[in-house]
Amino acid sequence: MLDFTIVDEIIWRALKEDMPMGDITTDSTVDEDEVCSAKLVAKEDCVIAGIDVFSRVFTLLDPKTYMERYVNDGEKVKKGTLIMYITGNARTMLKAERTALNLLQRMCGIASATRKIADILKGSKAKIVDTRKTAPGLRYLDKAAVRLGGGTNHRFCLSDGVLIKDNHIKAAGGITAAVKRARAHIPHTIKIEVETESMEQIKEALLAGADIIMLDNMSPEAMKEAVDYINGRALTEASGNITVENVEIVARTGVDLISSGSLTHSVRAADISLKFE
Repeated sequence: MLDFTIVDEIIWRALKEDMPMGDITTDSTVDEDEVCSAKLVAKEDCVIAGIDVFSRVFTLLDPKTYMERYVNDGEKVKKGTLIMYITGNARTMLKAERTALNLLQRMCGIASATRKIADILKGSKAKIVDTRKTAPGLRYLDKAAVRLGGGTNHRFCLSDGVLIKDNHIKAAGGITAAVKRARAHIPHTIKIEVETESMEQIKEALLAGADIIMLDNMSPEAMKEAVDYINGRALTEASGNITVENVEIVARTGVDLISSGSLTHSVRAADISLKFE
């Protein structure tokens, strides 16, 4: 379930960005009482994510906007599928369409990319998880789209959990020192994850008491060796250059989690159009 307090804030910010002093084209060319209808259509195969967000843009501007949906979030649709039929005030619809489409297309793109990897991982124990490499201001929606695509969320923000990365290790004076300081600072309910790049670091992280060990940019052979050495004493997370082409090989190493920033940082928006009738 989406928290629409957060969603509404995102939408209003986007609308203000798009028309800070109104829509000069629409207001000067379309009668204020004009009513029209439009069809929301998929222009390519994709996973739908963000239907409620798309609808919300219109109803925030005009609660009387009527929408009839034919597809639900999480469904995979074919090119040409009619997703929604909308009827309402023409000015409202023209002002809302780009913001609504921008959010929907991005979310569908993320969900589609996630679903491709999630489908490949079916049958393995590994889960695909996202990262903090999201669009500024859109993290809440980006991560919601990952879930709709069949993925799992990593920490939402820096306040959610301890992830000691390479720069933390250097700044703190080593893995052991960093873990010890973190453990003394946080409550017992928070886990500690450590990013590692070698077997030497893995051994140190495990000895220091890390709950999760990230295997960063390692070869499949090195990851397999690491997973066998850790042997369930900590969760393992593979990270770095994860693609559709190599994710199955990574999963075979036995890691628990596979994280990919590409799900959100460079996703291609799905091709979806809103055509007025």
